[in-house]
Amino acid sequence: MLKFLDKIKHWHKVAYLLVFYDFVTVILSYFLALWFRFDCNYTSIEPQYLDRYFEIIIPYAIYVVVVYWLMDLYRSIWRFASFYELKRMIYASIITLLCNAFVVTSFIHRMPISYYVFGIGFQFLFGMMVRFSYRFVLLLRDTVQFGGEAGSENNVLLIGAGSAGRMILRDVNFVNGGAHGSAKVVAIIDDNPNKWGRYIDGVEVIGGRDKILYAVEQFNVKEIYIAIANITPNDKRNLINICKETDCKIKQLPNMYAEKAGVISAGNLQNITIEDVLGRDPISLHQEDVAAQIKGKVVLVTGGGGSIGSELCRQIAKYNPKQLIIFDVYENNAYDIQLELKRKYPELDLVTLIGSVRDARRINSVFETYRPNICYHAAAHKHVPLMEDSPCEAIKNNAVGTYKTAYAAMKYGCDRFVLISTDKAVNPTNVMGATKRICEMIIQTFDNMVRTNQEDKLPVLITHQLDVDIDESEKVEAGSGHTEYVAVRFGNVLGSNGSVVPLFKKQIAEGGPVTLTHRDIIRYFMTIPEAVSLVLKAGANASGGEIFVLDMGEPVKILDLARNMIELAGLRPDIDIEIKEIGLRPGEKLYEEKLMSEEGLKETENHLIHVAEPIKFDSKEFLGHLGTLMGLAYRNEAPEVVQEIRETVTTFRG
Repeated sequence: MLKFLDKIKHWHKVAYLLVFYDFVTVILSYFLALWFRFDCNYTSIEPQYLDRYFEIIIPYAIYVVVVYWLMDLYRSIWRFASFYELKRMIYASIITLLCNAFVVTSFIHRMPISYYVFGIGFQFLFGMMVRFSYRFVLLLRDTVQFGGEAGSENNVLLIGAGSAGRMILRDVNFVNGGAHGSAKVVAIIDDNPNKWGRYIDGVEVIGGRDKILYAVEQFNVKEIYIAIANITPNDKRNLINICKETDCKIKQLPNMYAEKAGVISAGNLQNITIEDVLGRDPISLHQEDVAAQIKGKVVLVTGGGGSIGSELCRQIAKYNPKQLIIFDVYENNAYDIQLELKRKYPELDLVTLIGSVRDARRINSVFETYRPNICYHAAAHKHVPLMEDSPCEAIKNNAVGTYKTAYAAMKYGCDRFVLISTDKAVNPTNVMGATKRICEMIIQTFDNMVRTNQEDKLPVLITHQLDVDIDESEKVEAGSGHTEYVAVRFGNVLGSNGSVVPLFKKQIAEGGPVTLTHRDIIRYFMTIPEAVSLVLKAGANASGGEIFVLDMGEPVKILDLARNMIELAGLRPDIDIEIKEIGLRPGEKLYEEKLMSEEGLKETENHLIHVAEPIKFDSKEFLGHLGTLMGLAYRNEAPEVVQEIRETVTTFRG
């Protein structure tokens, strides 16, 4: 018997006890109804009513238990009892009352009206009392446990008195009973004056954001929760900047809850990130032209496993391409984005290929086999100091790799080739930037040759030497190309590989110091999704030969960035974490430029995308320099490569 009881689930035991309780209290309820009807005197109850009561009460009690069971009143988790259970109990009470009154009056005996009124009242009261008493006891316990004076626990200031804030408040103060490190919401901030001076679950809305600093001091606040489901980046920045003046830890709702505010709890709150501090207002783009360009097309992304390339793949997948090809030399990154896209888009025709853009035969094979309609060329070496030490590799991968990929695109009928460039290509002071400028010149050269039907004058770079073993059969015929070549130039993206943001995060986690190359250095920043959406938009609007320049917003001082990141980690700059200046690295600029002085900007329909007027240069002379560069690079003659880069890119100041 004991073994049998041990096998019964706990909630089953609770349900059986509730069944017994309801059975007894239903019997008691209608007896009390008769008792009250006859002035609370048992001997005054008329025998005809008392006899009928004993006749009908047991079947009725069984009927009530059955109705309660069918209404799932024995299956709820009563510590979370809410309006749903109350509604079910009301429905069950109405059903049992109507059935009781109809059957007894029609077939047994007419009972006093007060018998039904008081009977159903007691039945409802007893039923709700036992079911909600458990939650009431828990709430009372939590109130006693966490209801001490302000400052005795981890006091929280809640920003937002809407539905999201209400859920966070109840989750912190009541539902989880201190599961959040003895946290307690002690005050609420909301910018709606109509809510000021009013209370949510006993916690006062004390005012707008101008009261944040006052509240932190008055209530000894340790943490601030920003619980606003729909907030613009600009408003969020302003709130964060105020909160940063305190020593409080700041948390916020993740972005996904802007649309799903019904599943909010304190456990969903996240720390403020540097993207929240630097992020701009959301870009509103009409992407119908992007969708029209990509839908039903075969799209190739070189460097598809990198930070920019992988985001390109994510956004392209949304537009239902006929086939998406990820091409990358690093298999781990390629594998990660492959798994992610297969999970999110199971119907997507996804191909993941490993290979290098340096390998002409490999890249030709990809174009010949899959015949991509669009190629986004994101494969490149981008790390400035490393390329200063390895200029030959920068030429091989960036310049020669771009040339070979662009040639394959032309040869195999690719409609559009989009080069991902950088603002470091503008008046470059480092090898990486100079090689990206060479990439832009390659794009302009190919566009010029295709437009003037001189494709046959472009050399085939199958081998490492421009003038060795060239197979004339690999050359394309004049007038056979139709590829449109464009470049999109933008600055730093937050969180990308090689970005300063991941470096600072690591240094802060290790206790510092945070290393800064120069206190006056500035950079332009945008988020990866923002940059990629603009790349797709620019590529869709291209007509060939353009260098698109993305609006990067206002420049950011890297010193301010470092301070912000330290403060967001709950630490104090130069006190808890040292900021150490180490000097500019080889090839590094104090500031980045978005276009060269020789270039002008033309407006486009989108104010965030501009077109740079191309700098004219002699394509034939440039191809000669490129051949020389390739020869020197594959002979690993680094000093000569750097000198040849200077002669090729006249704006190079390295």
